[in-house]
Amino acid sequence: MQSAVLPPQFQKMFSRMFDDAPQNSWADVVKVIQEDFGKTPEELFGVSFTGEPGKGMMERTAKASASVAQVHWARLPDGREVAIKIQKREIAQQVGWDLWSFKVVSWVYTWYFDIPMYSLVPYITERLMLETDFQNEADNAERMEKLVKGEPRLRDRVYIPKVYRELSSKRVMTAEWIEGVRLWDKAKITAKWQGGWRKGSPGACGSRLELPKNSVAANTSNHHTIGEQLKPHRDEWEGKNGKGGLGLPLREVMQTMVDLFSAQMFLFGVVHCDPHPGNIFIRRTPAGRTELVLLDHGLYVYMDPDFRHKYALLWKSLMTFDNKTIREVVTSWGVGNPDLFASATLLRPYSGGDKSVSESIRKGLEGKTESERAYEMQQKMRAGMKQMLLDQEKFPRELLFIGRNLRIVQGNNQYMGSPVNRIKLTGMWASRALTESPDLTFGERIKYFGGHLVFRTVLFSSDIYFWYTKVRQWLGIGGGMEDEIEAQMRTMAKGFGVELQHDVFQG
Repeated sequence: MQSAVLPPQFQKMFSRMFDDAPQNSWADVVKVIQEDFGKTPEELFGVSFTGEPGKGMMERTAKASASVAQVHWARLPDGREVAIKIQKREIAQQVGWDLWSFKVVSWVYTWYFDIPMYSLVPYITERLMLETDFQNEADNAERMEKLVKGEPRLRDRVYIPKVYRELSSKRVMTAEWIEGVRLWDKAKITAKWQGGWRKGSPGACGSRLELPKNSVAANTSNHHTIGEQLKPHRDEWEGKNGKGGLGLPLREVMQTMVDLFSAQMFLFGVVHCDPHPGNIFIRRTPAGRTELVLLDHGLYVYMDPDFRHKYALLWKSLMTFDNKTIREVVTSWGVGNPDLFASATLLRPYSGGDKSVSESIRKGLEGKTESERAYEMQQKMRAGMKQMLLDQEKFPRELLFIGRNLRIVQGNNQYMGSPVNRIKLTGMWASRALTESPDLTFGERIKYFGGHLVFRTVLFSSDIYFWYTKVRQWLGIGGGMEDEIEAQMRTMAKGFGVELQHDVFQG
């Protein structure tokens, strides 16, 4: 997920990890379906592997395979094309062992480094176990679909695939098949559109997938002779030379992504915590705009209204250097180190605090050798981390996975070349949500609305820094905004005497 910091060859190799893991055998797939439904694939999905008239078809070879499950393409007898997600049979046992190892390592880490991490283990374990429950994933997907459709700023830009409950279980989930371009394929996203005027990607905006002319899969009388590659190719939009793309600007793609996840955090209180490139497809609408398709809804966190309001207020305060409000919010969460927490939230060094943290860490280091200096800094840094978890009972566990979402989105933006000012967009949604939330009183919304008008003016400074980094990037003398932030965080961590603490700062 953080391959943007690596050379292109490594980025290409790591991109395969999202959907090209080793597949389980077809025999294992059949066993899972029979165990969950008491039926064979042919009986459950109405398919035939011998070309029986009136039946659908299904590929035995998975189209994608990740760590928990693999996805098979099928066409049902009524013509619907579906993605059948089958959990790997060994996962239940494997996850148990993995989480046991995680608990042991966390306990050792807590004991040896004297940092209270083990108290967070139960919540993390609970969230990760839910990833193996596809009924939970279906619930999350359907809820997010309703939320997106109810938000005018997202409904025409974001799409959540439909889930077919009658063909789903705890280990099998059937949803509509999605045609699109993976997020990591920048060249295909930006290449010139050759699909025709006022036409969009296949399936865009929820339109039915039509069979291409002369498609082999359309000929049901002989599809059984074709082998496993039954899914029709819908690549007309790539042109005769195959070099066409969606013709979309990366800025529009990333703005849609940041808008979606900001709305989840500050408006919906329902957050998808695994937005890596393998879980995002990009399509082109008939109007020539970006449509982001969000997949894999297994890892979610839910924020209660009070926590959501405080989190929005925290982000707004971070953007305006309102240190009094920052301290009040984080103290209510049991955090005793506002500056360090602010840096972890922004994923960049927070420059608006009193700098007492960095000064106290560097204090008393003069005259020490390099090794002594490094040791002293590590001890003080450890104390700072303990302050972040000062009152473990108050600390909102949801922040762990919200931080994960922020870090992955930052990595996506960095990989795309930092086309948007992610921090400004996120802060804008936080401030705006405080004026729109139905959970707040009318008086509170009016108060926050006045503050929001001032807030928009303050954000101008963030834009100046964003365009400064863009100019440096265009001139070839620097990276994008996310690269600059990455460098700042590394410098900050190295200044504290421990390069490994960089990952702690990233949330």
